[in-house]
Order: sequence, then C-alpha cells, then structure tokens
Amino acid sequence: MTNPERDPAELRLGPGGGGARLEVLTPREVPLGGLRAMTVRRTLPQRQRSLIGAWCFVDHYGPDLVTETGGMQVSPHPHTGLQTVSWLFSGEIDHRDSAGHHAPVRPGQLNLMTAGRGISHSEVSTAETRLLHGVQLWVALPEESRHTDPGFEHYAPPRIQGPGWRARVFLGSVLGDTSPVTTYTPLLGAEIVLETGGSVTVPVDPAYEHGVLVDSGVLTVEDLDAKPSDLVYAAPGSTSLTLKAHDEPVRMLLLGGPPFGEPIVMWWNFVGRTHDEIVRFRAEWQTQITRDSAVLRNSRDVAAGRYGVVDDPLPPIPAPELPNARLKERR
Repeated sequence: MTNPERDPAELRLGPGGGGARLEVLTPREVPLGGLRAMTVRRTLPQRQRSLIGAWCFVDHYGPDLVTETGGMQVSPHPHTGLQTVSWLFSGEIDHRDSAGHHAPVRPGQLNLMTAGRGISHSEVSTAETRLLHGVQLWVALPEESRHTDPGFEHYAPPRIQGPGWRARVFLGSVLGDTSPVTTYTPLLGAEIVLETGGSVTVPVDPAYEHGVLVDSGVLTVEDLDAKPSDLVYAAPGSTSLTLKAHDEPVRMLLLGGPPFGEPIVMWWNFVGRTHDEIVRFRAEWQTQITRDSAVLRNSRDVAAGRYGVVDDPLPPIPAPELPNARLKERR
C-alpha cells in the first residue's frame, strides 16, 4: 500500500526513546484518496515512537463496505529499502508487482514483498469483495540488505490453538510455531484471537520490543487496556506478555523484533539513509513514469528503470513534491 498523504512527513527514524515499559499508541486517520476515500488508521510512525523492532509502518483498515468506500484502488507506486507485509481479515486484494508476481491477498495468508533496491506494485480489491478489512505493515531493511533484489513470498500459516485462544504465526517464532518466510532482521508477526473471557500468556524474547495492534474487542495487555486500532508498545526486558479478553472476543496482531539500531530516513514510499538518496529515488521514479512532461496514463508504458514495470493498465502514482528544505537526519 502506498502512503497517500499529499505532504508526507519527513521522519528521521531511530529505535525509539525511553519511557514506560508499556504505553498505548493511538492512531490517526489517513484517507487513501478517491471520490469516496477509503480511510486507514495509522499508528506507526508517529512522533513519540517511530519503529518497533524493524516494523516502521502500521495501517489498519475496515471493516469497510466496498459499495460505500470504493474498496482499495492503489495504482502502481514505488518502494525502496523495505518489505511490505499484507494481512487480511476479510475480503481479497489483487497484488501485481514489477518483479513479475501476480497473487491474491486472502484472509489468514501472508503476502510479503521485498522492495530491496527498488520495486513497484499495485493493490486492488477484487470485484467479488464486499467487506474489506485488514492491515498493511512495512519492515525496514538493514544496511547490509537494503539493496537486495526485489522479491515476493506467499505463506498460509497453520492455525494453532490452546485453551481460550487460537493463532497464526506469519513471521518468526512464537507459541510453539515458526514461519519459514525470509526476513533480514529477527522479527515476530502473529494473529491471535481470544475467546470471550479468554487469556493467554505469551512467552517472548526479552531482547525484543513488541507491539500489540488491537483489531476488535477490548484487550488488556498486562494491566493496560486498549481498544480497536490502538497499538500497545512493550519495551524490551519482558519474558512474557499476558493478554486478556473480557465480555467479547478479541483479535489482535502481535509484532516484535530487537530495536532496529539504525537511523533511517523515511519519506513517502521510500526508506533510505540520506536526503540525497531520497531525492534520487524520487527523481528516478518520476523519470520512469513521465513522457513529454506528462504522467503516463497506463503503467504498462512506464520506462525501464530502478522500479521496473507493473503489468497493470492503471496510471502510475506520481510522487509528491519534496519539502522546501533538506530532509534532516535527527539523531
């Protein structure tokens, strides 16, 4: 998914500051655009916390009636230096990318796209979709891997369960299950569902920081309550997290990883390291999608270059203008 903001914030991202062991991060609403403007609820990045492990972007959307919102219609757009993690609760999305992958995104199945040195892709909800509901997550790639070749993996994790809970582990290891999907830093990603009144104590790596994104229901993490679309941050040091539901079922995502340890510059859909690098990434995309000073109306006509060509008739998304100042590194 693209970052649709007209004036995306320039962020110098580090591993996050100190503060309480647990804190609740509340979302802000961001319209994806179009006449009916499907809206997403974004909890990362934000001022008080930029990353959780290598997780650098968290959007939560739906459940939305496609007849009212128009669904997801995200035309081809570029990425660098990250992996996109697509996870649905309902509906279906058609993914196409410039590395030649064409795959559906379905509930309970992971689609992971590695941008590496550069890729472009589109995401469009299918004609059969009536209710669209899910998350779009980004993972920052470390210095030694951020120029890797673009790639794509699909994985349908098995359902695991215990008294009062069930889960699917799509990245890393937790609750006795392990995902085989490729990551470039240690990561954790799992969907957990608690029955009404259910609870589970999840053993976790004390070297990791964790985020619990609440999808539905009211969740208690240790002694902290969170409502839908809240993201509960847990600092490193814990060996377990106790998750509790009350008078309704709760569905959540558990994310985690060791503090990233590398400052990064993230602007629009690019993750880089310097202002000049971001300027170059943007210029290369604009060169690929522009002919005779006009943005192309068909992505199949895009010129060859860093971001490749998506086999999609939708027009490519032009990059917004850069801020009228250098993108600063904020250490």
